[in-house]
Amino acid sequence: MSSMAPGRTPTMRDVAAHAAVSPMTVSRTLRGDPRVSPEMRARVLASVEALRYRRNDLARGLRTGRSSGLLGLVVTNLSNPFYSELALGVEGLASVNGMRVVIGNTGGDVDRERQLVDDMASRRVDGIIVVPAGNDHAHLDPAGLHGLPVVLATRPPTGLDVDCVVVDDFGGSRSATAALVAQGHRRIGFLGLGRSLWTGAERLRGHCAALEEAGLPVEDALLRSVAPDAGAAEAVALELLAADDPPTALFAANNRNTVGAYRAIAETGSPAALAGFDDLPLADLFAAPISVVTYDTGEVGRRAAELLLERIADEEPPAHARLVTIGTTLKRYRPLRGPG
Repeated sequence: MSSMAPGRTPTMRDVAAHAAVSPMTVSRTLRGDPRVSPEMRARVLASVEALRYRRNDLARGLRTGRSSGLLGLVVTNLSNPFYSELALGVEGLASVNGMRVVIGNTGGDVDRERQLVDDMASRRVDGIIVVPAGNDHAHLDPAGLHGLPVVLATRPPTGLDVDCVVVDDFGGSRSATAALVAQGHRRIGFLGLGRSLWTGAERLRGHCAALEEAGLPVEDALLRSVAPDAGAAEAVALELLAADDPPTALFAANNRNTVGAYRAIAETGSPAALAGFDDLPLADLFAAPISVVTYDTGEVGRRAAELLLERIADEEPPAHARLVTIGTTLKRYRPLRGPG
């Protein structure tokens, strides 16, 4: 256990050092997070008592002269179940801490994102979580928002030193493609996202890595970027399946692309196998087996909110940005059998 200079007001970091735990564990303990074990909780609380630490939940509000009790959340598409679940994760943790969430939808428009962030900052939210719509993140710099804490979700920052929560896009895509290869598929059509965005680039990279590791060629003709729309994905899948030498499997890089690919397979009667990134409601009702890369979407929101609340509450915020990666698993759905 560490010692502290006499006469100095203890901080959350002092408590963490005294208890030999991370500041995040201290924060979770003080918020009553059920993930903290009873033994760890007792250890942290003993250090709190020993140092006579008194948590200042309004630390940032006092420094700036106000606290609204609001968190801002900016996402790209609330109609996508992924972002709805992410929002629920943020709201759940905010509620436990007595805060409310203001949500804005950009529709993937960076200019709209700038407007929403500026508007939320002017309304004096205590911090903002943003799912970036593009690669220009200059407007998300806390220094340009009067020190307002910012956390990014699903995509890492470009040119900024801010906390971020991402999904293991590379690993999930790699495992899905490797599973298709293990089933004997050698030509796999890839319905990807825009390559200019980090998520799309990572999922493409994982797909290609699995092919290369299996000694298979990466064929440009099988790699397609698709607009974020199930109809567009269906059209591209139909084109791939109508080729003289069609792929024997399709891998869709998000849930909307998976829906479009499934429609194309069903329409043509193709025997092509299907895998997708992101879980799908009612996937077990599909007429053919499907593999999907799954992860806890709500956890993405909860961890982002956790990082943000720590930035707001901690008298001595971490000096460097933190990156949290949410792991993925590959799930296989098989058609449900009818009665009889």
